[in-house]
Amino acid sequence: MRVVIAQCTVDYHGALQAHLPLATRLLMVKTDGSVLIHSDGGSYKPLNWMAPPCTMTEVEPDEVEREQGVQAVWLVRHRKREDTLRILLHEIASDTSHDLGTDPGLVKDGVEAQLQSLLAEHIHTLGHGYRLVRREYPTAIGPVDILCKDADGATVAVEIKRRGEIDGVEQLTRYLELLNRDPMLAPVEGVFAAQVIKPQARVLATDRGIRCVTLDYEALRGIDDADSRLF
Repeated sequence: MRVVIAQCTVDYHGALQAHLPLATRLLMVKTDGSVLIHSDGGSYKPLNWMAPPCTMTEVEPDEVEREQGVQAVWLVRHRKREDTLRILLHEIASDTSHDLGTDPGLVKDGVEAQLQSLLAEHIHTLGHGYRLVRREYPTAIGPVDILCKDADGATVAVEIKRRGEIDGVEQLTRYLELLNRDPMLAPVEGVFAAQVIKPQARVLATDRGIRCVTLDYEALRGIDDADSRLF
């Protein structure tokens, strides 16, 4: 990764035109070809950027640009679109390159796979007498997160999300329509389980006869007992 701190102006030409006036900024050139322009603010989001596939070339400033104090020009072109970034570097405070190696990726705590594993282990969270049939139950349109039986022996399909939104309800609805065609499983009820369920998703699920369950990740992990809390 190349990291440059410099006074610069930036002009973007593509679906729209955008201009960043002269200011000190952080420029990042990654090994995948992406170029990002950051200010000292605005959280993680760059002011402007070019995502791969793209190419960057350094060209000499023209006579007018030299008179304006430009030391170098970066020309970034997207390979599949007409988008371009023209970055004029005036005063360069720092220009370093670093080999970061291969990143193992972000390991998230509380992702859907972990929620699925925990709920399968504590399937009674869904109700007394529930028992697990299978995780990742295969169907023609994809695996159902959890298939289980309730206390009466009825089949229940569970869709698990970290954030329960309308798309998740639609996904579970498609699974239920397919599973209910199987006489060995039907009738199949649905449970939409998530750490947070959006009001619109809850309304849609209720309208379709799908039960909503809010999952307490900490309680499922056994770190936090919801019944013993003071607040």
